[in-house]
Amino acid sequence: MMTSFFDQFASPSFLGIPLIAIAIALPWILFPTPPSRWLNNRLITLQTWFINRFTNQLLMPLNVGGHKWALLFASLMVFLITINMLGLLPYTFTPTTQLSLNMGFAVPLWFATVIIGMRNQPTVALGHLLPEGTPVPLIPVLIIIETISLFIRPLALGVRLTANLTAGHLLIQLIATAVFVLLPMMPTVAILTATVLFLLTLLEVAVAMIQAYVFVLLLSLYLQENV
Repeated sequence: MMTSFFDQFASPSFLGIPLIAIAIALPWILFPTPPSRWLNNRLITLQTWFINRFTNQLLMPLNVGGHKWALLFASLMVFLITINMLGLLPYTFTPTTQLSLNMGFAVPLWFATVIIGMRNQPTVALGHLLPEGTPVPLIPVLIIIETISLFIRPLALGVRLTANLTAGHLLIQLIATAVFVLLPMMPTVAILTATVLFLLTLLEVAVAMIQAYVFVLLLSLYLQENV
């Protein structure tokens, strides 16, 4: 029984061919392409408004040099939200429950922010490893601690996104299984459990959106330290 609960996180395949590439490419097909007309429909208007508001809020603390990342951050945000939301549908696969995929997003982007900091302002970037006013005996220890915390950042990004989505999917499946088991024996308890399942699904929708936003927000904060 426990093995079947985790089968939903296995990468799907057909005739030995992995289908994760299709799961990753599918969200981009669902987005409408803005036409060249002055007037657009409500869906494209809402999509444009959301992306503009998100980009303005995310890049407001950054200087002009960090605004070059606007397209990357907005695209990553929309991509993660779409994948997380599609993963809540029945009989679907959520690629962002795979730690390898999330680390594939987190490590290169984090490393790019570190390289930018080392290239543009190496003194400031290295200064983050040693807080001002540190006593001399504590300097080696603090440098080691800050270096470890620096390299843990991409791991924290990937694990946070994976753990939150995986826990939510497992909890939904466990409660849904309980509803089907309790329905013939205790209908009243099953109805109450189904109500909890509905509320949990709404919470998972919010978590799917919030975790995508937190992922991109933390990347912008790392970029803010290095530009």
